[in-house]
Amino acid sequence: MFKKIFLLFTVLIICVAALIAYDVSNFLNAPLSDEERSFELHIQQGDTIRGIAGRLNEAGLLQRPLWWELFARYDGSARSIKTGEYPLSTTLTPVELLEELQVSKQKQFAFTILEGWNIWQLRAALAQNDTLVQTIHQVDDTGLLEFIGAQSGHPEGQFLPDTYHFPRGTSDADFLLRAHKALHRKLDEVWNNRAEGLPVSSPYEVMIMASIIEKETSVEAEREMISGVIAGRLKKGMRLQMDPTVIYGIGPQFNGNITRKDLQTATPYNTYKIDGLPPTPIAMPSARSLEAAVNPTDTKALYFVADGTGGHVFNETVEAHNAAVRKYILKK
Repeated sequence: MFKKIFLLFTVLIICVAALIAYDVSNFLNAPLSDEERSFELHIQQGDTIRGIAGRLNEAGLLQRPLWWELFARYDGSARSIKTGEYPLSTTLTPVELLEELQVSKQKQFAFTILEGWNIWQLRAALAQNDTLVQTIHQVDDTGLLEFIGAQSGHPEGQFLPDTYHFPRGTSDADFLLRAHKALHRKLDEVWNNRAEGLPVSSPYEVMIMASIIEKETSVEAEREMISGVIAGRLKKGMRLQMDPTVIYGIGPQFNGNITRKDLQTATPYNTYKIDGLPPTPIAMPSARSLEAAVNPTDTKALYFVADGTGGHVFNETVEAHNAAVRKYILKK
């Protein structure tokens, strides 16, 4: 009698297991819903696979949340789900849903660091971005690089202008570290391919020179020529006398009108008053300006003035330069 009961019990267990396996298989390979539509799943820091399953169940998209959780833990998917926003479809099966919830499938957002921005403009733009997690607002400029995990120093010019894509949940510090690394990869590249005889002694000085080029011209074809003028002045021991450096020394309070007093006021960045390069970059130099800084045009020109059309007129002598100033600037 005992053997019959045991046999019956065993058969019952096998039947139940088979039914469960059949149910699990059907569940894992059936669409989330018979109604085809799109939806977004927002996964935040600290969310668990159980919590995600519960939210999906409450939304009517996951009828067997426990099966999904157990399967995710069994195949390891639960450990690789990252924070972010995922654009999804109800045609996905629970198995396919797990495949989608990986970092490579996350919805990406974009942020552009503009060429020629200074650190104040960059920080202001980051503070307005509601996709990035804000962490740097209480860190001043002097501690910014160390805070994001880079070597300490002045942050000006240390982030490569470009458009970067990232998932929601990325912190502003992580974003800046990525742009910082991109800048230094490019800087190392141009330094290793620099022309001979440059009047700079380090990659950092290249960055400073490139930032001045960036602020002096927006004309692509002029970058190497501006670089040639800067290089020529440095070689001759002439002061650079570049207005953008003066403006940077004034700081965020600059009102858009550079005056004679500004040119005569001594600051660490007033290249009418100091010799050589300013102590730091004055803006975020683009890749093109970095390239131009290490490949200046071989020119005798030591002066240039804006021609009123966006470009510049270059001259070798102060007399010709003064004539160009009278023609293009003073007559206005």
